[in-house]
Amino acid sequence: MKTRKEKHRNIVYFTSVGIILLATLVAGIFPKLFGKYAQSTYDVIAGAFGWLFLVIIVVLDIFLIALAVSRYGRFKLGADDSEPEFSFMSWIGMLFSAGLGVGIVFWGVAEPLTHFLHAPFPGVKDQSAESARLAMGYTFFHWGISQWSIFAMAGLTVAYFQFRKKRNGLISTAMEPVFGEAYPRPLRNLIDILAIIATVMGIATSIGLGIMQISGGLNHVFDVPNTNVTKVAITVIMVCIFLGSALTGLNRGVKWLSNINIGLGAILLIFILIFGDLKFVLESYTLAISDYLTHFIQYSLRINPYTGDNSWVQQWTVFYWAWVIAWSPFIGGFVARVSRGRTIREFVIGVLIIPPLISFTWIAGFGGTALKIALTQNTGIEKIVDKDYSVALFELLKQFPISDITSILAIALIFIFIVTSADSTTHIVASMATGGVDNPNVKDKVIWGLLIGAISVTMTIAGGLTSLQTASLVTGLPFSIILVLMIFAIMGALRREPTKHFQMSYIDDEKDFSIPLEKREKEIQKEQEAQEQARQEEQENQHKED
Repeated sequence: MKTRKEKHRNIVYFTSVGIILLATLVAGIFPKLFGKYAQSTYDVIAGAFGWLFLVIIVVLDIFLIALAVSRYGRFKLGADDSEPEFSFMSWIGMLFSAGLGVGIVFWGVAEPLTHFLHAPFPGVKDQSAESARLAMGYTFFHWGISQWSIFAMAGLTVAYFQFRKKRNGLISTAMEPVFGEAYPRPLRNLIDILAIIATVMGIATSIGLGIMQISGGLNHVFDVPNTNVTKVAITVIMVCIFLGSALTGLNRGVKWLSNINIGLGAILLIFILIFGDLKFVLESYTLAISDYLTHFIQYSLRINPYTGDNSWVQQWTVFYWAWVIAWSPFIGGFVARVSRGRTIREFVIGVLIIPPLISFTWIAGFGGTALKIALTQNTGIEKIVDKDYSVALFELLKQFPISDITSILAIALIFIFIVTSADSTTHIVASMATGGVDNPNVKDKVIWGLLIGAISVTMTIAGGLTSLQTASLVTGLPFSIILVLMIFAIMGALRREPTKHFQMSYIDDEKDFSIPLEKREKEIQKEQEAQEQARQEEQENQHKED
């Protein structure tokens, strides 16, 4: 006889599986129709709600920075005496590799060249020094703090409740400070289902981009036919490898693959810096940082209600924010899993600063070198990339010696990035679908791994980049509201923290001994007992309702 809790878990599990299967079948059976409606759906949602995405991301930026510098920043994501599970370098490598590694490899060359060919602002001459400068600064903006604030918000909320409050890692549980610990079970199920669907669609976008890039690279460099058969073959190999990695656990599979990613990426970047124009790269990096900081507010809230032409922002900024929001439940679970024992301040600074700096370095190295070639050499690289984004990195590598070898390294890098991301997502989605367990069983990992591979390749074949963008936008829109609610959830929980931490800090910092320590400790103990009793009463009421 199944308990009501198990029945609710089954509702979340099978509803999520059913929706993903339905989307996969529709995209696979009616690819042209799917692609057609994907484009119209994207245009409608981006046009109606583009402003909302922009505003929400700015709110997250401000909140996280304020939280890091506040008194709450000293709290640990775990017990007060807990220590980080992973070394600092492994932690950063896992954040970056499992975050948007495959995305930066895909867009690191393609985006600057596209903005150079088609300037982001009207009135700026295309293929000019000014459009090149705008291209680099805008690409930095898209891969900077704003993008990672989405990851940080989801990750911080899940980590706080899972490790400090000893609750499960579900998004629905993190919403308890907003809706109450006894809020209705159907609403909990809806939030968990939405988190699972958003995560799967977010990873499908990233895997789809990787499949397109590997297939395009094999064709561009080695004349392998860029057909659906090739894309399916790449997906099958990828699924087999990431399922094998997923079964070894986070401490082994993802950690090893993340370290390999960092090594391969460093080799390619050093190669470009040696054979490219290092002085130009460093100067363009410096100027792009300046432009990024100078125009941060303008780019963050760029909307044009007077002419009504927001097509550029909808195509680029809105897509990026929706994509990252869709993937944020996964990042919330995975980043939380690898960040146990770190303080809130360390977490926010680590996530908001270091991965963006790594992204900037990659963009300056590869994107900056590509811009230099486009400005000074008549190779037509920007026009080649404009026709097919997936060949951007390989077309750049062709401009340098031993391009066959570096292209093989690039394909390996992309492939391992995909495997790392899919590996991590399989673990997190299986956990979310089974009630937030720390270590999902093998059967559930295999089921979700197969589903992720299937939806990724069918959507890629059905509508290409448009289908992938639409999937992120449709699932990212409702989850953006949940991200805002996370602000209220985390602040509500932090305000309930025992005042012992702040009182002791005040005594230590100000040398104020006006309050007897023993008396204060007794007051704190009474507060904690009252809070625990209230929580138990709420849980008992919830059990009675269930």
